[in-house]
Amino acid sequence: MTLVGQPPARLTAEEAAWVLGCQPHDVPILVASRMLKPLGNPAQNAIKFFATMEVLELVRDRSWLAKMTNIICQHWHKKNTRTKSNNTISSPTALPFSVPS
Repeated sequence: MTLVGQPPARLTAEEAAWVLGCQPHDVPILVASRMLKPLGNPAQNAIKFFATMEVLELVRDRSWLAKMTNIICQHWHKKNTRTKSNNTISSPTALPFSVPS
C-alpha cells in the first residue's frame, strides 16, 4: 500500500478497515457514530475516502480503539437481538389452533 516509500494520501473504506483492524462492513458504523470522518462531504451513497494520516493517528490511540471496539460490538449486538426477536415472533414453535386432518 505504499508508493515511492510513502503511503497514499487517502484510503478507501476497505483500506481504512484493514488499517484499523476491523471489517469493511464496520466502517459505515464508525462513520454513523462519528468515530471516523470521511474526507469532504460525500453523499450518503457515495464512495467514502479517509485521510491516511488521520487513520494512522487513530490506530495509535488505545482509548479510541477501545471505544471503536465497543461501538462495533454494541451495533452488532443490537442488530442480532432484533433479528432473533423477529425470528421468534414470525416463526412460533406451536400453533395457537389445531390443524384439521
